[in-house]
Amino acid sequence: MKAKSDLLAAARRSTEPRTKPRKPRPPRLPKEERRAQILAQAVKFFAEYGLTAQTRALAESCGVSQRLLYSFFPSKAALLEEVYRSEIAGPFKAIWFADLKDRSHTVEQRLVRFYNEYYDTVTTRRWLRLFLYASLAEMEMAPAYIAAIVTHMLEIIVAEAAHEQGLKVPADPAMVQEVGWILHGAISHLAIRRHVYANANPLPAHDVVALHIRAFVAGLPAVLPAAKKVR
Repeated sequence: MKAKSDLLAAARRSTEPRTKPRKPRPPRLPKEERRAQILAQAVKFFAEYGLTAQTRALAESCGVSQRLLYSFFPSKAALLEEVYRSEIAGPFKAIWFADLKDRSHTVEQRLVRFYNEYYDTVTTRRWLRLFLYASLAEMEMAPAYIAAIVTHMLEIIVAEAAHEQGLKVPADPAMVQEVGWILHGAISHLAIRRHVYANANPLPAHDVVALHIRAFVAGLPAVLPAAKKVR
């Protein structure tokens, strides 16, 4: 007959939780495929939880160790730089600059085509969340994007719209940009309202884009002086 202490010990062992089984290791993948997989998950992760989220939690969501994550991206800064390159700046098409200068179409036609594509392919929910999180975290992503892409785009838009209407482009680049932001800010906020605020306005987004563009083109003479005619 077993001693009472042995019976208690046996009973205790039967009620103790068993050791948790180890998580299965992720299947081995080619290096570039694994890197792309981690980057894709990082984009989703940061878009949902912000750019200040810890890499340990990111590694868990990727199903890899933090050590393996850092073997592909030596630092969090390096990972965020790759997120910026592929997801913030990446969707913008360089051909759009040339299309905006194509005077075989009216400015309104060019702007409608451009901003419909920009709205659909750039200002997605994920892009906006990454961009806004980067701004709130005071990271360089948002200022870098504006400096490298948006500023040049605004200068083209104002120059082309002014040329078509015989208006003078301001000499001050800061003023040019502010005039451009009248339109670009309206389109950007439309995307924020629809994708971030979940605004339920039933009007199709492309109809609203066209509305803002018509208002911008029609109102431009009110903010820019007429160009002097060459005799």
